[in-house]
This record gives sequence, structure tokens and C-alpha cells, in this order.
Amino acid sequence: MTEALLEVTDLRKSYGDKVVLADVDLTVQPHDVICLIGASGSGKSTLLRCLNLLEDIDDGVIEFEGREVSDPRVDRREVRSRIGMVFQAYNLFPHMTVLDNCTLAPRRVHGVRKGEAEQRARDLLARFGLADQADKHPDRMSGGQQQRAALVRALCTQPTLLLLDEITAALDPELVGEVLTIVRELAEQGTTMILATHEMAFARDVATTVCFLDEGRILEQGPPAQIYSEPREERTRRFLARVLG
Repeated sequence: MTEALLEVTDLRKSYGDKVVLADVDLTVQPHDVICLIGASGSGKSTLLRCLNLLEDIDDGVIEFEGREVSDPRVDRREVRSRIGMVFQAYNLFPHMTVLDNCTLAPRRVHGVRKGEAEQRARDLLARFGLADQADKHPDRMSGGQQQRAALVRALCTQPTLLLLDEITAALDPELVGEVLTIVRELAEQGTTMILATHEMAFARDVATTVCFLDEGRILEQGPPAQIYSEPREERTRRFLARVLG
């Protein structure tokens, strides 16, 4: 088997007395698409933030590309330079054009020359139907366009791992499909992703592994067909019965 890209062992995270992640184990191989499902508050977003080193963990180990990155001595900015993350709220810089949003990190963090960074960004914007939006500011775009631009911004750094945190949750229903189409294309092209999502049918279609989180634990994980059709845990069965109708 290929060496794991990401290995999480016994990860724990608390806020004061509230345990939000408990004994989380997760292995991600190159080209995996891991879908995190579960009720709101089950720990999905916190797990992604821990993986991107945006949150300190209380215990456990996170290994990325064969190196322990949960060690406090690790250069977090250097690790994040290889992990792309897209948030529910887009987080585009409002005072910058879409093109400038997309070229900032490649130029400032990765040292890519301006012309090369702009060409890479324009190629990706065109691929995702945003060629005519490059010189606009985010407030002149629809929510779906902003979320696609946020995906392009993350991809412009050519990340080894892409984390997506409920990226359709803030969108109007008619805009959800256009964003999921992009994520589906990325999955088909072999992009390694971990995504927290409430889009159950989408997770069933694109995931290599589905992880069901409940009260901060990965209660069970496996191929979508097994999790959706023959879940082992009663809590998983009840959750799926509710969300799938």
C-alpha cells in the first residue's frame, strides 16, 4: 500500500470542559476523497481546523507527508502552504479582485513570479467558468461564484491536500450544484480531499471513505456502499434514516 499522506492517531481536542474530539483515528492515502458526515456539532469542522493546524490539539499525533506536524516546534505556515482549505463563508478578501485573491498566496508564500501566478489563476478561473470574473471584487459576484473563486484560490497553491468545510452550507439551493460539480471534477482528477458535508447523496457518489462523526468521535468509517446500506452502529442508522428520509 502507498504510504499514507495523512495519519491521525488518538487526536483529542477540548474547549474548557467540553470535549469536541475524542480518540480520532484517520488514515488518508493519496487520491482519497474522505467525506465527514454527522449532525451539526459532531466535530467535523473542528477536525478540519486541527488538521490544518488552525487549532491546537490536546493530545494525539498528526502526521502529514511522513512527518509529525502536531509537534509545537513545526513551522505551521510551511505546513499550511501544502494544505489548501476552503471555508463555508468564502473568506475572500473584499478589497482585492478575484485575480489578486488567487495570486496572493502563490506570490507571497510560494515565491511564484507574478506572470506565472496570474496565468495559473486565469487558467483555473476559466476552467471553472469564472474567466469573466477575474477583475471583479467579490461583492459583485453571486455566492456560487464566490465559492468557486475560493476553490480556485486554494488550488492556485497546488496543495497536496484539500480541506473543504461545509462549502455549500451558506449557498442558496440553486447554487449548490455548480459548486459540487467542481468538487466532483477535482475528485475525478485525483485530488486528495477531506470534506465535511451535509450533502449525503454527493458524499455517497464521490467518497472513497465516509466517516460518521458523533459527539466528537468517528463512530464508524468505510466505503460509502457499506456505510449507507449496512451501517454497523445504531446511531449511524438513525442518523442516515433521518437525513435520507
